[in-house]
Amino acid sequence: MAKIIAGLTTSHIPAIGNAIASGLEQDEYWKRFFDGYEPVKKWLDEVKPDLAIVVYNDHGLNFFLNQVPTFAMGCADQYQNADEGWGIPLLQPFEGDAAFSWHVAESLINQGVDMCTCQEMLVDHGFTVPMQLFWRHHDNWPVKTLPFAVNTVQHPLTSAKRCFQVGQALRQAVESYPEDMKVVIIGTGGLSHQLQGERSGLIDVEYDVACINSVIDNPEWLYNQSNTEIMEKAGTEGIEVIMWMVMRGALPEKVNVLHKHYHAPISNTGAGVLLLTPAE
Repeated sequence: MAKIIAGLTTSHIPAIGNAIASGLEQDEYWKRFFDGYEPVKKWLDEVKPDLAIVVYNDHGLNFFLNQVPTFAMGCADQYQNADEGWGIPLLQPFEGDAAFSWHVAESLINQGVDMCTCQEMLVDHGFTVPMQLFWRHHDNWPVKTLPFAVNTVQHPLTSAKRCFQVGQALRQAVESYPEDMKVVIIGTGGLSHQLQGERSGLIDVEYDVACINSVIDNPEWLYNQSNTEIMEKAGTEGIEVIMWMVMRGALPEKVNVLHKHYHAPISNTGAGVLLLTPAE
């Protein structure tokens, strides 16, 4: 059967994509940030997962403010990216697995998760930047993908607890797939940042570190906070951390921490990297 072998986390800010395109990984400003991904890249190359579920938020490439589904997933065999206006060069298409995606979608629906299914789906920097961070050193993308979009833009938003529950349903969906497949799930976004208003530029390192530690061994601490409470500490865009709860819900209660890294600021964001594997 298919199995989730690891959960990863990462920021996905567009400035990272531009830094990669400009070859700035060893630049003094960027080096420590990019170095934080090297152990994860090495591990991924050793275990060679078959598919990555990338949990991210669409930034207007597919869904604009007039119609934003709470949860949407790709059900296609290929996903293209497109120009978002950030100047990030377009990347080669990402391979999907429509049969696997439809199985996951049907299982989620049967578990009470009302999904929007997309047979055509463009992927933006929320998806492409994490893929680059973990696999850009390959000539071709070495994993199939399943884009899983969560609305963290247009209020009302879903909650961290609901995201955790959706992650639990995702685990059941994956493990009910009859074919052998090694799956990793990536929770993207965050950590603390705010792009506008009087608190523009906000970064709360103490809260970011607490969130990282919560994801590891006490997810209840984070998912029992309301969205208002999270945004008071992490900023309006910091609400993206709820997508880490989808990843955490897809893992068992006990996990092994193979890698943990935090760096701030990078652009206007606190950035955290985790590599977690099931302990059971």
